[in-house]
Amino acid sequence: MDAGVDASKNPPCWTDATKIREEPEQMTWEPKRFKRLGRKFFLQSPAVVAHELIGHGLVRRIDDKWVGGVIVETEAYLSTDDPASHSRSGLTRRCRSMFEIGGTLYVYTIHAKYCMHVATETKGLGSAVLIRAIEPVWGVEMMIQNRGYGDPRRLARGPAMLCQSLAITTVDDGIDLISAERFSLFRIPSMPRSIGAGPRIGISSGRAKPLRFYERGNHFVSGPASRH
Repeated sequence: MDAGVDASKNPPCWTDATKIREEPEQMTWEPKRFKRLGRKFFLQSPAVVAHELIGHGLVRRIDDKWVGGVIVETEAYLSTDDPASHSRSGLTRRCRSMFEIGGTLYVYTIHAKYCMHVATETKGLGSAVLIRAIEPVWGVEMMIQNRGYGDPRRLARGPAMLCQSLAITTVDDGIDLISAERFSLFRIPSMPRSIGAGPRIGISSGRAKPLRFYERGNHFVSGPASRH
């Protein structure tokens, strides 16, 4: 765990991560066994971070409740030679958090909805990973309340749905996820997963790059089954 992070304020990690999907209500939360992803992890290239995030946990605290789940889909956006990246035109007020050091939360609006990225590599480069989808595990009732849908597959099966379920807005833009008390990305080392890769979704250029990563066969991945 990173120095200076109080484990008692962090979200718990399941004792046996392989059982999360089968019987989450039976698992015991153990904050002392929690391991937050550190700075070094996010200083890697966006493609590496996007791939390695699959199967790890994302949570945020709303009031006194931790809400979130297992990351099942991501997309990498590069600092160079990537016409789909927000950083392609250089640093702007909108994408300034994308140019911060790896591990910084970058939240932006699109069609009156929110999407979240995590900046990668060193400060000033402008690369990031979009968290496209999670499989809901923690605080599902609150996610249902935030989204207004009871079907778990409609809670976080896409970047805008995810942000609505976790109540993420541009107010959260720029938060350092390495030390944030109300957000955490953490390891689930024993989670079995088969990771696929393919073109990114919803972009008009740069579609040939295989920079979208997802857990194969997971019903919480966005889009039709043919995409995963």
